[in-house]
Amino acid sequence: MDTLSRMRCFLKVVDAGGFSAAARELGRSKALVSKYVGELEDELGARLLNRTTRQISMTEVGHAFYKEANDILTRIDDLKASIQNTHQQARGTLRVSAPRSMGDDFLNPAIMAFLVAEPEISIDLRLEDRFVDLVEEGFDAAIRVTELTDSSLIARKLAPFRGVVCASPAAIARFGRPAHPQDLADLPCIIDNNYRFRNNWQFQVDGSRINVPVKGRVEVNSAQAARVAALEGLGFLRTPYAFVHKEITEGRLEQMLSDFHPDGQAIYVVYPHRRHLSGKVRTFVDFLGEWFAEKRRRGEVC
Repeated sequence: MDTLSRMRCFLKVVDAGGFSAAARELGRSKALVSKYVGELEDELGARLLNRTTRQISMTEVGHAFYKEANDILTRIDDLKASIQNTHQQARGTLRVSAPRSMGDDFLNPAIMAFLVAEPEISIDLRLEDRFVDLVEEGFDAAIRVTELTDSSLIARKLAPFRGVVCASPAAIARFGRPAHPQDLADLPCIIDNNYRFRNNWQFQVDGSRINVPVKGRVEVNSAQAARVAALEGLGFLRTPYAFVHKEITEGRLEQMLSDFHPDGQAIYVVYPHRRHLSGKVRTFVDFLGEWFAEKRRRGEVC
């Protein structure tokens, strides 16, 4: 067995948590897997694993070797994938991370349309409101709403991102229409706690960012529930324009304070900086670009 194969065997043992589990995943005998790891240690002249009858653990050298071996094999795999995908249809499993609020209420139609268009791609979509590490956690791509600053990632801007403050006509008639962001501090607001600054809404006033503390009877972790609360007249809602575009167009919600919303944020698809981009990721990024472009043409995002 060559060195690269022994390296893969060693990584599999570590990832699987033992020789038996690794042997099952590799379709080899436990004795053979143990032999390959032993040969790798002999070749390196260093012990990589501490073994007991119950468990294994990496030595200090093993930890260092694992990281470097993983990087080397990833680069090799990326090279193979780029060559294999040059003249082939995109295929395989695509792991994508996106904010829960955006996925539940906005992004799912794009993802499902992509799967219809690309029948040889499967998707593992993780909707969660946390900042994932694409490389460490093995994601192929992520959808993010941000002012992008991380130069270690490649990013494609899909659309500008604008939040709106809105309320139902009944709520405006009952509580009044705010003329300045600070007015919201004294009005009932609907809090979507998916957002980082959920109780401090940011606005742009005279070229500077300000935070307005807000409160209200309704606090939810769902953009859908927040929108329903606003439609029922329970208060003033700050949410992405795309989430309430239909209701604003139909007059069931009215937007306000438009001149005070901060600029700079946008919706991006980001992916690790790699020399060779797999066909499935390239196809996904291109599809999202077209899908959001159509949304912008229809005025559904801005």
